[in-house]
Amino acid sequence: MTREPFLLSRRALLSRASTGFGMVALSGLLGPKAFAATAAPSRPHLRPRAKHVIFCYMSGGVSHLDTFDPKPKLRELHGKPMPVKVERTQFNNNGNIYGSPFDFAPGGQSGIPISDLFPHLRQHCADDLAVVRSMTSPVNEHAQGNFFFHTGFPFIGHPSAGAWTSYGLGTENSNLPGYVVLKSGEAATPHGGVGQWSSGFLPAQHQASILQVDAQDPIPNILPEERDITQRARLNFINTVDREFAASSRADDAVEAAIRNYETAYRMQSAIPELCDLDGETEATRRLYGFEAKNPMTRAYGHQALLARRLVERGVRFIEMTCLPQTPGGGQAANPWDQHGGLESGHRNMSEQVDQPIAALLVDLKQRGLLDETLVIWAGEFGRTPFSQGSDGRDHNPFGFSIWMAGGGTKGGVIYGETDEFGYHVIDKKTSVFDLWATVLHLMGIDHERLTFRYAGRDVRLTDVHGVVWDELIG
Repeated sequence: MTREPFLLSRRALLSRASTGFGMVALSGLLGPKAFAATAAPSRPHLRPRAKHVIFCYMSGGVSHLDTFDPKPKLRELHGKPMPVKVERTQFNNNGNIYGSPFDFAPGGQSGIPISDLFPHLRQHCADDLAVVRSMTSPVNEHAQGNFFFHTGFPFIGHPSAGAWTSYGLGTENSNLPGYVVLKSGEAATPHGGVGQWSSGFLPAQHQASILQVDAQDPIPNILPEERDITQRARLNFINTVDREFAASSRADDAVEAAIRNYETAYRMQSAIPELCDLDGETEATRRLYGFEAKNPMTRAYGHQALLARRLVERGVRFIEMTCLPQTPGGGQAANPWDQHGGLESGHRNMSEQVDQPIAALLVDLKQRGLLDETLVIWAGEFGRTPFSQGSDGRDHNPFGFSIWMAGGGTKGGVIYGETDEFGYHVIDKKTSVFDLWATVLHLMGIDHERLTFRYAGRDVRLTDVHGVVWDELIG
């Protein structure tokens, strides 16, 4: 079954309208019926603590050993063979123990240790973080890891967590989509492609809208080329034809979703330019987010972070921010944290890109009274090995790594779970992506076991048949 892009090209829209046939009738939605919807909840199952999610996705696999999980033992044994069995890695070019080249220091009153890679987070936000040190993944490859982290399945075709959130709760702003992915500059789509942001088998209006924050047209063809009265007349005609087609198709969910998408696209023509117009932001706010930073990557990621806050203010449910390459024009655009060699310089470049903007986002949300209702998540698809790949890199490690959450009803200044003294395997409170999304949905007021969709003969959910809420991290 083919799907329409979220925002249809205006030229294509006008061309289809001029033929005298409805857009939906020509959109490839006439294939065999693949699913039947179950009703999304009309109201939360639980008392919601969060209304919005901002997902800071660190594609490539951040080293937990160099960021949020210090292991003095690695420095003590630096250069010596691992004293425990080494699992096969992605490239299997395994060296000796590699002590972190970065120092750690306690942050805030909680004293959570954070490395020198994140001085802004350590200084301003440590007491807001709930650091999970016991995350695991069943996959060890980027594309599969990205799909698994976003959808709970290591392959294409399943809805992203953002799509599930939009499906479960709807939108607070009918002029904007419920799920937005922000990109800027040279940011590439993480390995696996845009399918990791899709609505899968859910109605198509829940897929992500990708917004290029620094483009003249943040979404292609977003600016109208004719008077509103003319465009509205065309859309009214198209809607009439499409509604007739929808009635003949017995209100097929895909048809209904496409009709709603066209209407949302029309309303976005005014909402998106207003969202991206930063003239009303103060110079102090721009400086806070790093708009005056020497590093252009900091400035670009800061632009995303500021727009994430503005999307929260406008009621968007789920926002994902994407990383840029390590340096302007640099390689590894799809996996910028993926340092199989040159880890020290690579991680330093990446942390300089994201540290100040993410800290600014947390501080700004808190100052505006929005952090309590906004859940911010920081994570990559897996961690890195405690031993080197080659001389100065780390290979993939899915057996234990760190993520963190802040705001949205979580406790701040706490650590959950533990890896062994080498940071290799989890030894306490082993957890997974299913538990993360179960907790996120719980904080949003949704029982993850009750948010289902009938597909291929079974009631499918984001957490599959797994998922335990992290009660210890809920405030």
